[in-house]
Amino acid sequence: MNRQALSIRPAVEAAIPKTAMVMAAGLGKRMRPLTATRPKPLVELAGKPLIDHVLDRLRAAGVEQVVVNVHYLADALEGHLDTVEGLDIKVSDERRELLETGGGLKQALPMIDADPFLALNSDNFWVDGPCDSLALLASHWDDERMDALLLLVPHARAHNHNGAGDFHLDREGRVSRRARCKIAPYVFTGIQIMSKRLLRDAPDGAFSTNILWDRAIEEGRLFGAVHQGLWFDVGTPRAITQTEILLLDE
Repeated sequence: MNRQALSIRPAVEAAIPKTAMVMAAGLGKRMRPLTATRPKPLVELAGKPLIDHVLDRLRAAGVEQVVVNVHYLADALEGHLDTVEGLDIKVSDERRELLETGGGLKQALPMIDADPFLALNSDNFWVDGPCDSLALLASHWDDERMDALLLLVPHARAHNHNGAGDFHLDREGRVSRRARCKIAPYVFTGIQIMSKRLLRDAPDGAFSTNILWDRAIEEGRLFGAVHQGLWFDVGTPRAITQTEILLLDE
């Protein structure tokens, strides 16, 4: 493992936040034709909708309240969420306008009753390493130093991912971006803990969380923790099939 990853030591042990935001409003264009008649979070992986894999992990980790944003084929997704047990689920409605990741977080903020809170993409699929990945992330959270803490995975454990990587980590665990036309050793898993501070003075309307991350990087308040297990990019129909094949070998 990269020596930088070894230097990221947990802060004071902290409980996993009891509230999470699950991002589920995307159009799922890369997942076509599977998303022609259903939203991407309801595409099945190993016999279960993608969003259910995430919700199961949250429930098992002790999360109690989940806010889910909806846009594309929202009625179908809301109907499915009504069947989920063991979680208090609230819906942030983006039917009128898709707000992207940052705008979606800002609109949902009044519904989120915890600070910090978890934020996860609905199309995540991961396999834990030696410890629970959400517990690992929570153990590294330091509210005095951080506005957001990203769960990152090394390229070698980022299955189906063909990108050049997203971030570097320094010895303190601070995140910096990949330089243009260069390769970075870590990929963002779509899982993070964030403080509501990250969203201060956020713009109105649709915008990317990258705007908030860039400010946090400049201020030295964006950090990363390294996922110890496997992670799967499940953004296309082919990736769904490849992931199911790889899971048979686990």
